[in-house]
Amino acid sequence: MPKFKALKAIEAPPDEIDKITEPWRWFFTGARTAFSGPAFYVALSLMGVGGLARAAGFPIGAAMLSTLLVWAGPGQLLFFGAVAAKTAPPAIALAVSLSSVRFLPMVLSVLPMLRGRKTRLTTLLAAAHFIAVTVWAESLRRLPDMAKPTRLPFFFGLASACMGLTILSTGLGFWLTGSLPAPLAAGLMMLSPIYFLATTARSARSGVDWLSMIFGAVLAPLTQSLIGGGLDLPVLAIVGGGGAWLVGFLARRSA
Repeated sequence: MPKFKALKAIEAPPDEIDKITEPWRWFFTGARTAFSGPAFYVALSLMGVGGLARAAGFPIGAAMLSTLLVWAGPGQLLFFGAVAAKTAPPAIALAVSLSSVRFLPMVLSVLPMLRGRKTRLTTLLAAAHFIAVTVWAESLRRLPDMAKPTRLPFFFGLASACMGLTILSTGLGFWLTGSLPAPLAAGLMMLSPIYFLATTARSARSGVDWLSMIFGAVLAPLTQSLIGGGLDLPVLAIVGGGGAWLVGFLARRSA
């Protein structure tokens, strides 16, 4: 995939500007980017959701609809697992809501790159729904090097392809649940976080980026054991990411 660079209006001819801002061209470019790897990673990692939905007594349609509406593996697993355990509905709603708090920093980091002078609020709200770990990681990696008008269609192409393929894989997991070995199902669920970590490492541009990942790896077991409940990731982001930024800030001041 070539690196995208913004074209300056004063330097590019009108026909070239029209070509680079053609929405459908960039929508399909985003979709091709997704099918080059990211969509398959997230689709494979959420196949286990379909099996869990079947174990909880839900039909295949509900399993696939959960991917469309929730679009978050941990939240879907919490929902179907809690239903299977006959947990009270208010507790299920609270647990799923808390598990989605981690998406707030992701949304806040991506939406400013998508917003233009004429971008509607409804468009940004729709884009926010599509933001998940894989989509967020690829967006941070690719959007900064793209021309502003091409970002939104590219993002929707990327996110739609990831979500569409994952909906199908959720349905496939529903039917495979009787024959898929438990170790293989657990391994598939690990593909998404492994891909996310690899993409984040590849996108690291400074020592602060690497330091934040190190802080996260060291502090993650501690926050999980002491906090948990879906709040450990936001706390980890604030403490680990904030600590890495502070170290970098102090290093720049002393230089």
